[in-house]
Amino acid sequence: MTTPSTALLTDQYELTMLQAALADGSAGRRCTFEVFARRLPNGRRYGVVAGTARVLDAVAEFRFDSSVLAHLEPILDRPTLDHLAAWRFDGDIDGYPEGELFFPDSPVMSVTGSFGSAVILETVILSILNHDCAIASAAARMSSAAGGRTTIEMGSRRTHERSAVAAARAAYIAGFTATSNLEAGRRYGIPTAGTAAHAFTLLHDTEAEAFAAQAASLGVGTTLLVDTYDITRGIATAIEVVGTDLGAVRIDSGDLGVLARAARDQLDSLGATHTKVVLSGDLDEYAIAALRAEPVDVYGVGTSLVTGSGAPTAGMVYKMVEVDGRPVAKRSQNKRSSGGAKGALRRHRSTGTATEELVYLLAGPAPEQQDGDRILPVPLVRAGIALESQTLSDARRRLADALVSLPWEGLKLSHGDPAIPTTMPGN
Repeated sequence: MTTPSTALLTDQYELTMLQAALADGSAGRRCTFEVFARRLPNGRRYGVVAGTARVLDAVAEFRFDSSVLAHLEPILDRPTLDHLAAWRFDGDIDGYPEGELFFPDSPVMSVTGSFGSAVILETVILSILNHDCAIASAAARMSSAAGGRTTIEMGSRRTHERSAVAAARAAYIAGFTATSNLEAGRRYGIPTAGTAAHAFTLLHDTEAEAFAAQAASLGVGTTLLVDTYDITRGIATAIEVVGTDLGAVRIDSGDLGVLARAARDQLDSLGATHTKVVLSGDLDEYAIAALRAEPVDVYGVGTSLVTGSGAPTAGMVYKMVEVDGRPVAKRSQNKRSSGGAKGALRRHRSTGTATEELVYLLAGPAPEQQDGDRILPVPLVRAGIALESQTLSDARRRLADALVSLPWEGLKLSHGDPAIPTTMPGN
């Protein structure tokens, strides 16, 4: 089975620009495009890079086969179609590795090659990074708010079926423990979790019969959903049927803080001191933070996670910054960009606390490196060939280390400035 082409995951104007550039001979000019966010979503102190590996897969699968070309015949002229038939990305890509933090104007990814190679990748790169970075940024806030407690991504039913898989991956990078999405488990090796819904309880004539059937099939370590009818009665029935070795009870509705305390007290009084309390139901980072003092063992998060918790896009753009070694920049009001291909480093105090993101021109003198400086972009593709990629475990560790390096106020959920400032060339 062949891998589906990603070449039509794009906007028409990219290919019509290519056609015009081929016609006037400018398609071969060497260009650099950069991906960056002019600002963070409202209320955010940092962003999290995710989706880089998916971008590289999409670039590798960006092929104009016969079926794709047939679709484009009414749109493009014959020379352009012939050009695309042999097209392969043969340029270079650099970028922040997955799990790295980004801030306003961070050069998260740069694509260098002929105009004809680089311009047509804009939409597919932005669609992946804007989605995955938004999800990872929201998930990181939730993981931080959970304070080390288990978090499960369970939002597949609240988003597009393909977005659900990507969201699970991004959430895992950001520290989530598991996902309910089985395709994410198969494709990326993410741990999966899940037991039963209210429908399973309603299927049976009594709650006790449902609990007994679930435990008989899945074992006493299972999680029983106890709020189909009355929660207090449900917990009592769960322990009566399964015993004090029951793995967990899950509550999906109501005043979760009050119910978590009551559930913990009841479980302890029944001798089920090791049975965990799982909460779900419209949780976001603010709700999780509000529950921090409650006896909660596991959080299940759905809708708010897969929608970026109010920020469904990272706001990234793909802008040309260099043509044949000459800096170029957009000067439109409120949409200005900074010309010249750039690198970036992050500065840290001797204690390890990050203090500044320094963006610099690659064509200019490199900044004098200080102790604690860390160069951020890494080579990802050279001459069209993807370099060895890092694992999701690497990305998880990278993000955990990066979050620890932020000033403490940078982890607040309240509105405020970015956790560290970005210094641009000329500033």
